[in-house]
Amino acid sequence: MNKEWSLEALYKGFDDKTYMEDKKKLVALINDISRFSDTLSQGSKDEEADLLKAIDYLEEFDILGKKLSYYVQLKQSVNTSDGEIMNEMNNIEKSLSEISKPLTIIQKFIAGIEDLDKYLVKYPKLKEYEFILAEMIQEAKYLLSDDVEDVIAKLNISAGSAWSNMQNYMTSTLEVEYRDKLLTLPEIRNMAYSADPMVRKDAYEAELKAYEKIKDAVSYSLNNIKTQVNTVCKLRGYESPLEMTLIQSRMKKETLDAMLEAINEYMPVFRKYLRHKGTLLGHDNGLPWYDMFAPLGESNRSFTVEEAKEYLLKHFSGFSKDLADMVEEAFDNEWIDFYPKKGKVGGAFCENIPFIKQSRILTNFTGSLSDVITLAHELGHAYHGLHIEEHLPLNTEYSMPVAETASTFNETIIMEAAIKEASGNEKMALIESQLQDVTQIITDIYSRYLFETEVFEKSKTGFLFADELKEIMLNAQKEAYGEGLDSNYLHPYMWVCKGHYYSTDISFYNFPYAFGGLFARGLYEKYKVEGEEFIPKYQALLKSTTIMSVEDAAGIAEINLEDPQFWRTSLKAYEKLVEEFIKISQN
Repeated sequence: MNKEWSLEALYKGFDDKTYMEDKKKLVALINDISRFSDTLSQGSKDEEADLLKAIDYLEEFDILGKKLSYYVQLKQSVNTSDGEIMNEMNNIEKSLSEISKPLTIIQKFIAGIEDLDKYLVKYPKLKEYEFILAEMIQEAKYLLSDDVEDVIAKLNISAGSAWSNMQNYMTSTLEVEYRDKLLTLPEIRNMAYSADPMVRKDAYEAELKAYEKIKDAVSYSLNNIKTQVNTVCKLRGYESPLEMTLIQSRMKKETLDAMLEAINEYMPVFRKYLRHKGTLLGHDNGLPWYDMFAPLGESNRSFTVEEAKEYLLKHFSGFSKDLADMVEEAFDNEWIDFYPKKGKVGGAFCENIPFIKQSRILTNFTGSLSDVITLAHELGHAYHGLHIEEHLPLNTEYSMPVAETASTFNETIIMEAAIKEASGNEKMALIESQLQDVTQIITDIYSRYLFETEVFEKSKTGFLFADELKEIMLNAQKEAYGEGLDSNYLHPYMWVCKGHYYSTDISFYNFPYAFGGLFARGLYEKYKVEGEEFIPKYQALLKSTTIMSVEDAAGIAEINLEDPQFWRTSLKAYEKLVEEFIKISQN
């Protein structure tokens, strides 16, 4: 089993003849689309033929553009300091920036068709695109003039995109001094899971000290990205970046409000868990940040990659064969890049590549149970990809909130099955491990939501230096975690290391994790009641997420997301887990 992923299903290298030809094809295709859009801007002479041609062009561009950009982005994620990769990425981005104006013209043309329904009836392919076409019409209201859209896209290469690349580079190449050694940031952050309390504390202190070297540079990245988003939102006519995010998320504000209402009601439950864990570890004033991921019980089990595979297959096989088969393919066919190394980005992600019916997964695997759960999470994204790969090309993008549904559902499968098999200290360790993750997607995510909300608001009127960003982050953590954490040991630099803040295209990439966790838990509770009858509904729901609002997709499983009671039901399941953890740990 190869421990690094292979990208040869896309290209064999930058000198691959197909890669070089596809780069030329992309330029030629963009030129063709540009000429086509020029004719549209002068008035369509054959609306029906132009509509069909527009869809064909959009499909072709979607596949070719993604193939090239995915390839360079995936290569860059495991080697951020490679100059050749950066040059290729810049070249691809420059080519793609040329399409903004033509795509705007095409979208406005589609939005201007008065009787689109007659074409949907006539052409089955267009009927399949009914949702995405309606979405184009809705989004057209926020489009600027063709020339302005073109300028925004081109300037973004040396603006927001460049600032994002800088944060990525600074954090992926940061050297952390730890006990007379130099470690990468992922290596030092992974020490938070160590069984040795001094390792955890020393690693935490070394991490915070290391951020001092890059805090000012990264603060410029964050400020300029958020200022750019604020500016563009205002130009487009959005009320706020949050409104733009909700529209992009295909989600109602009522749904977000219902979820946050329930979360705030249940926040004392998670603080109770954190304080109890702190007490178990000998702390009197709540849990210090550096012990948040401290293993309890017998959770210091170590996994090889091979053992992780068998562990996941054992538990996924009991849910559905297609999930188990996909997991086996991912491990055996080089879909996963496992180990941390210098120049590799931290954390983990999954990239669905539906046009080759595969995915690619990046992790920083060190062998902990948490790493196995991370694998389960990312393989959930891949499973989601499995159920959308038969869609037409333009129907393969799901929104942020539902993006975390299958991944968190996977985590729940693994942990619930493992907890049922365990007893004593092992059972306590497994429950506590799950509570660690749940607390992150509820409590920590809420702190990040608060932080980003305030940063967006304050960046409208001034520059936020690193010390002010630290203060905003600490205040957000205090509000979310309350008495659960020791306020003397928080993490003022969480804004530096989390790449989710550093995008001009995606804002508030925080509440979707809470949504995914609670939505998945609610789905899992239904699975426990309905058994095998639930699985086809779940698979249909995943498939529908690219062609429906989140509320309509949830309706397939008979769930009303605008009702706080649904979210309370999910949180109640976690409350029971907290009570079980406290009971077991006191025996």
